Amino acid sequence: MNTDTIQIWHGNIAAEEAHYQTYWRVLGAAEQAHAEKMKNDLLRKRYVEVQGRLRKVLAQALNELPEKINIKKAEHGKPYLPDTPELAFNLSHSASALVIAVGWDCRLGVDIEACKPRTSLAGLVDKCFAEEESTYWNKLPEAQKTLAFYRFWTRKEAFVKATGHGISLGLNQCVINPENQAEFLRVPSEYGQASTWHVQDIALGQGVCSALVADKDIVEVRLMELASTT
Repeated sequence: MNTDTIQIWHGNIAAEEAHYQTYWRVLGAAEQAHAEKMKNDLLRKRYVEVQGRLRKVLAQALNELPEKINIKKAEHGKPYLPDTPELAFNLSHSASALVIAVGWDCRLGVDIEACKPRTSLAGLVDKCFAEEESTYWNKLPEAQKTLAFYRFWTRKEAFVKATGHGISLGLNQCVINPENQAEFLRVPSEYGQASTWHVQDIALGQGVCSALVADKDIVEVRLMELASTT
């Protein structure tokens, strides 16, 4: 894997019994313990599959057995590799869609959302968008507002995930430039200059929006499809 390349692995969460043990066997003890506490059978299968798929993707990048990878969680819950901190990764899922981003020597975040019409979009814009973003969004034709909302939302989510702080950082604190939506106008000062951060939308098909954010130039993004038991 070229260190200038960010891989985006994407696929669907099947949550099938046939592959459950395959994923279960590669999980760490903490992940297995967490899964065992989950009462909902479908949610437990989905969790095990997602964590198992993540480990298998990381195993390819590290040339290591997936069950041997040491995954820890930072203060706000973002997972990281204490033995290989230069390898950055992040994942997101919405409904059955799963995306995993892997890159070197950077902070990165990824988000995916199903683009479903919602009556609450205007309220979310008021709460989570900065003035420049909300002004731009409110001027759009009604037919364009749903897609535009999710494009802004996934970029913002990807940023707060990249920082490791998560949504509690405040989505209105990271501001996408409406005139050039591959860049930020402002980010919280503790995360450096806005120009340090780069945005790229990920084309994963109709009905979903996905975005990648990294604190280095995104030289190349390589889309990789997850096989049924990857």
